[in-house]
Amino acid sequence: MSMQLYRKNQQTKNVLFWIALIAFFVFILFPFYWIITMSFKSYTDIISWPPKIVFQPTMENYRAVTVGPDLAEDPGSAIQALRPDFPKYFSNTLIIACFAVLITLAVGCPAAYALSRFRFRGREELAFTFLSFRFAPELVIILPVYIIFQRLRLINTFTGLILVYQLITLPLTIWIMRGYFGEIPVDVEEAALIDGCSRWTIFTRISLPLVRPGLAATAILAFIFAWNSFVFGLVLAGRDTQPVTIGLLGFIGYEQVLWGQMAAGTVIAILPQVVLASLVLRHIVRGLTFGAVKG
Repeated sequence: MSMQLYRKNQQTKNVLFWIALIAFFVFILFPFYWIITMSFKSYTDIISWPPKIVFQPTMENYRAVTVGPDLAEDPGSAIQALRPDFPKYFSNTLIIACFAVLITLAVGCPAAYALSRFRFRGREELAFTFLSFRFAPELVIILPVYIIFQRLRLINTFTGLILVYQLITLPLTIWIMRGYFGEIPVDVEEAALIDGCSRWTIFTRISLPLVRPGLAATAILAFIFAWNSFVFGLVLAGRDTQPVTIGLLGFIGYEQVLWGQMAAGTVIAILPQVVLASLVLRHIVRGLTFGAVKG
């Protein structure tokens, strides 16, 4: 009797667990579903109440975002009231994120290797200091950064944005890559030292090739963080250098909000991140785990 009661309780727990898990995924995925469906709705369907679940899909929002609205299709449509230069913002973000990641890898990988292999006083404190840069909100440092950049004439420049994005990507890269370098057996490098290799040769020809999957995962993760940055672009970018996260605000007009275009722009903006993250998801999770506990 007790065994039957135990099995019944286990079945009840399993059912409740799956119900909670499904509810959680619905809660997480519903905003993505709503944005995607909104991007295919006409302006009338978007503002209709109650919201339409079944509707006639249209590509007008994507056409308006990428090449401009079709004036012949609906001359009086509210969708024509405003069209930010979304392709330009997209290319700006691509330039900033790619060059920020390149600089991050060039600086962060040697730093992570040094923190992983060399023993010196304050090593753990220094590593935690790098990571703590990610703890502080961007709003805390944006005012002094703005003053410094204004004096250096880096406002509304790609150079300025690429440099300030290092505050986002560099600490995370150092922490994760330190975990990957820590996985390499020390015996491999000691054998190379005995053979007469320098530390730089070991780093470039032995250690880096061994952590290549982790390097790719770290680069993708840094790219995603740089791509999603909002505050730095809002304050330090200008009309010529605005990233896509700020460009989406252009769909908010004085008299109306172009929900369809904003949703279409959002879908286009998240596609590169989704594609890249899906390619290296396993390595990203592994790198985050080891980066948090190894050293």
